[in-house]
Amino acid sequence: MSIEAVRAYLSRWNRDKDIIEMDVSTATVELAASALGVIPALIAKSISLRGGGSPDGGEGTGGNAALLVVTAGDMKLDNRKFKERFGFKARMLNPEEALRFTGHAVGGVCPFALPPGVEVYLDVSMKRFQTMYPACGSGNSAIELTLAELEEYSQSKAWVDVCQMAG
Repeated sequence: MSIEAVRAYLSRWNRDKDIIEMDVSTATVELAASALGVIPALIAKSISLRGGGSPDGGEGTGGNAALLVVTAGDMKLDNRKFKERFGFKARMLNPEEALRFTGHAVGGVCPFALPPGVEVYLDVSMKRFQTMYPACGSGNSAIELTLAELEEYSQSKAWVDVCQMAG
């Protein structure tokens, strides 16, 4: 059902028909890159994190329970940079929390069609590229977007520098 919510959401920009649905899983960066025939760095990875307090709200993100950091697929969260930027320790949502707070299951979490209050931040690591491929609400979907489109469609709060090269 989540992909249908994303399809309806992207229809306001006439991009709903541009969603790529595949017969194979795109639930990880590596699987998505292989399915799309691109390098892993071009996969826009959505990291779902607990907001600045309890699961029911908190400080640091306007009291929101969750936030997303979207980063290039070859990056990982840098805990020190995250804490400096947001003022609290990064804590990833577990699969049940991710579904509850974002409306998307792990493997299909994306920065679109999110419940009110879930803030999206885009990591500067993606600025190396012209386009990125975020998921579209399912473990077998993606869409190619320019950075300007990703920023607009995700209703991003800001560009941040909270990641480092993985490995």
